[in-house]
Amino acid sequence: MGSLQTPIGMRSSSLLDMSCGYLLKELQMIWDEVGEDKFEREKVLLDIEQECVEAYRRKVDHANISRSRLHQELAESEAELTHLLLCLGERSVPGRPEKKEGTLREQLDAIAPALREMRLRKDERVKQVRSVKGEIQKISAEIAGRSTYEESSTNIKIDDNDLSIKKLEEYQNELHRLHDEKNERLQKVEIYICAIRDLSATMETEASMIITKIHPSLNDLYGISKNISDDILKKLNGTVVSLEEEKQNRLEKIHHLGRALSNLWNLMDASYEDRQKFSHVIELLSFEPSDVCAPGSITSGIIQQAEAEVKRLDQLKASKTKELFLKKQKELETTCNISHMETPSTEVGDIINLVDSGEIDHVELLNAMDEKIARAKEEAASRKVIIEKVDRWMLARDEERWLEEYDQDENRYSVSRNAHRNLRRAERARKEVSKITGLVESILVKTKSWEEERQKVFLYNEEPLVAMLQEYSNLRQEKEVEKLRLREKKKIIPPPVAQQDNFYVARPASSNRRISNRSINGGYGSASPLNRKLSRGFNNNTNYTALGTSLRRESSVIIKNTWP
Repeated sequence: MGSLQTPIGMRSSSLLDMSCGYLLKELQMIWDEVGEDKFEREKVLLDIEQECVEAYRRKVDHANISRSRLHQELAESEAELTHLLLCLGERSVPGRPEKKEGTLREQLDAIAPALREMRLRKDERVKQVRSVKGEIQKISAEIAGRSTYEESSTNIKIDDNDLSIKKLEEYQNELHRLHDEKNERLQKVEIYICAIRDLSATMETEASMIITKIHPSLNDLYGISKNISDDILKKLNGTVVSLEEEKQNRLEKIHHLGRALSNLWNLMDASYEDRQKFSHVIELLSFEPSDVCAPGSITSGIIQQAEAEVKRLDQLKASKTKELFLKKQKELETTCNISHMETPSTEVGDIINLVDSGEIDHVELLNAMDEKIARAKEEAASRKVIIEKVDRWMLARDEERWLEEYDQDENRYSVSRNAHRNLRRAERARKEVSKITGLVESILVKTKSWEEERQKVFLYNEEPLVAMLQEYSNLRQEKEVEKLRLREKKKIIPPPVAQQDNFYVARPASSNRRISNRSINGGYGSASPLNRKLSRGFNNNTNYTALGTSLRRESSVIIKNTWP
């Protein structure tokens, strides 16, 4: 039992000594028995000793090698742990011994858990980095427009010397940026596709064919990821620009056709039903290209229909233009005649020939006529008050003429069927005649004011109205003077002596001196030469100065002839 409690090293040494001593004694016994000489015995013992030293040396060398290997393993573990800490960007790892204590194997066993932990962390970090870089390469390939991409992890190169959290965050930020760029590109693609579809719907073109022609992946029917490369975006943008230019060209053509239709309708006085057929074309005249978005608004069919209608109306334009020109010429003449103005001179025959030959612009011709009519109506409106007063004056002058004839009738007070009626009319006529002087003065004031404002002479049936009124006033004054003179002369002549023999006084024959009912009632058939001349002066184009001289000469003759 005592030998079991002895230390292993001492026990091994004592056992060795006992074994070697026993063997040495046994060898000496053999030598003694054999009779081996001393020299030989010394030589064998020396060999035995040499072999023992060599055996010890081998064991020592082997132990040294094992120790060196442990030192190397420990150093490599320390270096690997340090390298992992540096690669992962960490300063320390829990469980790593702060001081080196114990044997080499104990130190290796102490560092092994920390080393395993760091290796696991590295493997996990590598997976994260590889996954992020794989996504980066995939999205980059999509942005670049590469249709094929190998997702094999062997194609992903990772820098093992930089696996820090900072580097991983950089990769993640890059991936986030690429995700944003991809989403932005997808949004642009969708915007372009929507624009193409809207433009195609407006013009009724095949949007699906246009989109597929750019790239099949853009068509949802193919069910593949959309190509979002720069080249595709450029093609989409070019297609949208091209469609917008086509839209603008069509709208400009519709605007041109719409204006042409409007001019032709106005020119030809088209009916509401004819205009309603192309109301959508006219509505587009006020639209800008950005305002036109309704499907089928500017199709090629609409343009063709409008072109056909313009062509049809253009063929009817010449005959309708002549009709409208003559109608407007008649309206112009009527407007001028009603207001007693001079009608602007127009060579109707020459214009008709120009319309037939196509040497005159129809719209400009009718616009020019409209301008003439507008100016005539504007001047007629400015003359309206004066013309109304002139009409009143003309009526009063007619009453004056009738009253003169009535006063000259010797039988006006005789008993007849119309005597009382003529008497009442004479009373009314005297009232109207009494207003002539004020009416003429009012017309003169307004006419002169009109002439000053317009800087032109007021013509009435191509004669200056002021001169006509002044001439009339002078004639009227002369007539009044002549009447006074005749009255004075009548007072000087003695009255004729009445015959006492006749019981009854013979009444003058009414057939010789009585004014006809038609003349008394305002007719012009039996008007005196003076009144007929004056009437022609207002209704015919005559020289008014010569007319005044003639009227003065005839008035004196008529007054003398009417005196009994």
